[in-house]
Formats: sequence, structure tokens, C-alpha cells
Amino acid sequence: MTEEIRQGFTLWLTGMSGAGKTTISSLVERRLRGHGARVERLDGDEVRKHVSRGLGFSREDRDENIRRIGFVAKLLSRNGVIAIVAAISPYRAVRQELRLAIGAFVEIHVDCPMDVLIARDAKGLYKKALRGEIANFTGVSDPYEPPLNPELVIDTSTETPQESATRVWNKLKELGLIDFEHELSPCE
Repeated sequence: MTEEIRQGFTLWLTGMSGAGKTTISSLVERRLRGHGARVERLDGDEVRKHVSRGLGFSREDRDENIRRIGFVAKLLSRNGVIAIVAAISPYRAVRQELRLAIGAFVEIHVDCPMDVLIARDAKGLYKKALRGEIANFTGVSDPYEPPLNPELVIDTSTETPQESATRVWNKLKELGLIDFEHELSPCE
């Protein structure tokens, strides 16, 4: 396998809970690894558990959590690693702050209508939030600010995870961030 990565960069997937960020990021990560790329995936839930333990869900705590993820992504990216972030990251201002700090930053908005998110929600978190049983729930009792100018918008209610991952892959190629001599099969 021949690999050519021009630089490290951060691929940031933002969207509501259950939209498909983790699934899509896992597929893209697997394909990059298949090409021998240096890649690390930072999942919002995992980072919150291991790096941001003790932070709550106030706006200040959410911003701090996202800044911590962004700091790690920046370190990885500047050392030639592709950092894939899958995190709700609900506030535009912090995402913009990270875009400026990291530089090579590709923002993907993983969008999905609320009715589909509710239908997908096996844990019933959306229903609980709508009944007022969960405070500060993004998209219900706390805002989600969609990106104004992301590099790509994916609507996971209209395409499969594999189709979404392939669109992300094609966007990275279009931006000149990845270029492989031999293509593997599409994201699976």
C-alpha cells in the first residue's frame, strides 16, 4: 500500500446525539487505516469519560470539554496524524475557535431530523428530555447551533452510513488532504 498524506489534519464531525457521527467516523477511520494512514479517532463520549471527567453539561463545561478535545486534535494534527473527532460540539463559537487554532480543520455537519433521532434512540433519552426529565439536553432544552459553512453536510436520514462515509472520503480527496495511489473498496 502506498500512502501519501500531505499533512496531518482534523476531521470534525458535529451533530446531535444519535445522528451517526461515531458510525461514520469509524468507517472513515477504518478506511484510512487500511491505507496505512496515521489516524486517531476522538469520540466525544469516550473523551468525556476519560479526559473530561467531572465536567457537567453547562455551556461553560461543554465548551471546556470541546476545547480539550480540540487541544488533543491539534497536537495530533501538527504531528502528521489525522485526528477524527466525533462530538456533538453544540456551539459555533468554540468550533470556530478550534478551526482557527488547528488550521487544517474540516467540519462535517452530520444532520438528521428530530423525528428520526427520536425513533433511533434506543435509550429513550430524547423522550425523557422532551418530558423534562433530562436537563440541558442538546437540541431539546439546550441549543444546537449547526455550522454556517461546513465543508460538508450529511443528512443521515437519506443515506446509509457507508454512503455518508464515502462522501466524507471524497471531500477529503477534493480538498487535497488525502491522495492514495491505489484505491481500496468504498467505506464498509
